[in-house]
Amino acid sequence: MSSAGAFLDIAMFIAFGALAIGQLLSMVRLVIGPSFGDRILALDTMVINALGLVVVLGIHQGVQIYFEVTLLIAMLGFVSTVALARFLLRGDIIE
Repeated sequence: MSSAGAFLDIAMFIAFGALAIGQLLSMVRLVIGPSFGDRILALDTMVINALGLVVVLGIHQGVQIYFEVTLLIAMLGFVSTVALARFLLRGDIIE
């Protein structure tokens, strides 16, 4: 194993750990968030952390389908965040 391969393995291990810790901290904010705004922001942050985890997993395994999955997750995450925010602010989603 070359030193570049070992460095990449260490970097991916650190990336997985950082994203997992970020996901757990966002989950804590989701549960104990004092307001609905905090909870919406925590959900949006969890979507972004999930995107990061899937991208790092795709890089680690060398499979390109994970990058297409991240596009779908990103679109669904954005639409769901906007829909939830509009529902909490206005009481409906579509006017």
